[in-house]
Amino acid sequence: MTLEFVLSRLDHHVVGRGVRHAFPDIADAVAAVREGRNVLGAIPFDMSEATALIEPEEFYRLDGPWATVDAQPPLPTVTVAGQVPDPSVHVQRVRDVVEQLKAGVAEKIVLARAIEVTADSPIDPASMLSALVARDPMGNGFLADLAPMSESGRHIVGASPELLVRKRGNIVSCHPFAGTAARSADPDEDTRISAALTASAKDQAEHRFVVDEIRAALAPFCETLEVPEAPQLSSTPQLWHLSTPIVGDLADPRTSALDLALALHPTAAVAGVPRAAAMDAIRDLEGSRGFYAGAVGWTDGSGDGEWMVAIRCIELAADGLSGTATAGGGIVAGSDPDAELEETTAKFRTVLSVFER
Repeated sequence: MTLEFVLSRLDHHVVGRGVRHAFPDIADAVAAVREGRNVLGAIPFDMSEATALIEPEEFYRLDGPWATVDAQPPLPTVTVAGQVPDPSVHVQRVRDVVEQLKAGVAEKIVLARAIEVTADSPIDPASMLSALVARDPMGNGFLADLAPMSESGRHIVGASPELLVRKRGNIVSCHPFAGTAARSADPDEDTRISAALTASAKDQAEHRFVVDEIRAALAPFCETLEVPEAPQLSSTPQLWHLSTPIVGDLADPRTSALDLALALHPTAAVAGVPRAAAMDAIRDLEGSRGFYAGAVGWTDGSGDGEWMVAIRCIELAADGLSGTATAGGGIVAGSDPDAELEETTAKFRTVLSVFER
């Protein structure tokens, strides 16, 4: 039975195999959960586009991060074949958006750019997932078939550090990330970078936009909601982040993880503030993002589940010979265009690192 879905975390992983039913329309997926069915897969950045959500034939959860005992083909050599847009164009877009923000168009707009990669042999999604999970200290990784009803579908594979929402019983939790700096191999410099990020008024303001939006989205669902006053530092091997763990008690335990994911998505961390103005700007400048900055996750028949923000990822073509990796950054009035370009470059390293020899 084909592997349709994996979500890996440090203490557990969830797997979906086979397709019992596909839900291109998000409303059908919500209805299926309310009927007590398992739903998993990927939600696009723009929810007006078709989803890649399914009810799997097999659905199971096991302890520990994901690892497969099946033999997997080695990862091929890849080449960066193009950048969309050209880096100079991205820098100019940031300059233009900064001027728009200063003029009051919005408070924050997240801009992204992409790299196109080609491979000398097919990239196996499960092989790439294994490599990502092995390199991630938190065991993070995800894989979802984006065309689950075809014999050879496109896949999204990544290692997101950002929890969109988790629901277990009556407890809901989120862990948004916003405010980023590339790490250094030099310990002293790395410490200096983390301290500078913590002290950055620009990054603190960007992070607060995200937290305030999540608070407003979750409050109608919760009896209590705990939101720390200041963010904490979180890290991946490549990056430092400002992050805030948020925990609440649901007023109605029948609210599902999918309901909550749809109420939160897209957060200010991947879209902006206010959401409508930011989404309009993103459509105008970038066009469709596909499943980048969407959500990947699962909700079981009881309504429990976990959804991650679909970042640090690549969308692989059906033949595995090419893929598109996208990375973005939150632009506020105090953003530096060249620094924003460097931030996206650092974010690409998560997926590119697994192909290094």
